[in-house]
Amino acid sequence: MNKNEIGALIEKINAYDTIIIFRHVRPDPDALGSQLGFKHAIQKLFPNKHVYAVGSSVDNLSFIGEMDEINDEIFTDALGLVLDTANAPRIDDERYKMCKSIIKIDHHPPVDQYGEINVVNTDSSSTSEIIYEILLNIGYGTDLITREIARCLYIGIVGDTGRFLFNNTTSKTMAIASELLKYDIDHTQMINQMQQRDLTSIRFQGYVLQHFKFEDGVGYIFITKEILEQFNISASAASLFVNSLADTQGIKVWAFAIDETSEIRVRLRSKDVVINTLAAEYNGGGHPLASGASVYSVEELERLIAQLKALVNA
Repeated sequence: MNKNEIGALIEKINAYDTIIIFRHVRPDPDALGSQLGFKHAIQKLFPNKHVYAVGSSVDNLSFIGEMDEINDEIFTDALGLVLDTANAPRIDDERYKMCKSIIKIDHHPPVDQYGEINVVNTDSSSTSEIIYEILLNIGYGTDLITREIARCLYIGIVGDTGRFLFNNTTSKTMAIASELLKYDIDHTQMINQMQQRDLTSIRFQGYVLQHFKFEDGVGYIFITKEILEQFNISASAASLFVNSLADTQGIKVWAFAIDETSEIRVRLRSKDVVINTLAAEYNGGGHPLASGASVYSVEELERLIAQLKALVNA
């Protein structure tokens, strides 16, 4: 990411009356925080423009903000900004294809440069961190940032760094988080909202901890549709427990697989073994230590687990 890219981005935004901001399916705090934070910033910078944030809603993250519901005709003359989405098939809302122009803003490895402009920085902890840097570099400094913008971006950074525990947390990340806290946002309340679980979720987490398997440095669990029904929990809510296995002594890599109707979605996490190359072989990808994959049978899932074990013990 450089000033020329940022200049081209702002020039594009300036040229359109309608801006629609997208992010990936099954959104996490960074996807929503960057999306809504940038929406509020564009609205402040260009008060006469129509700016929308679209995508499916997630109940447990609704405190970050709400999505806009808009008609198809609004897309045809719009600029689409796609945030935190590595490849086009993961964009939430197929109507992005109706936009006149698409710009990608992301921190994942650039496997799919689907934007007319691609603002990508893989050294950033999160897309929210990138949005903060963009806002600082468009000529208004911190004057453009409001309390609500700071709240959204802070939530995004906290989410993608695992509350600053993951190794993508840098001194720059901490400095940006410190600056955002100056906007009188309630850090404790936000963390509590992100971490709060209802009784059903707590019992589901207990099931995960009781039933996951741990072999050859690899932890894994497969959550079937029957288990989701038993605990009355959605696949997206269940996926939030992917890091339940992280503190297991001796674990190097773990896989959290959920049967999601048309596919088995596998969240992969690692302490230090690079896993995104293997994830790419299974219809996925992501960061070196945090990736996702999709398989379509239990047998294919078993092959993936076997390859993870081989990778860990190579």
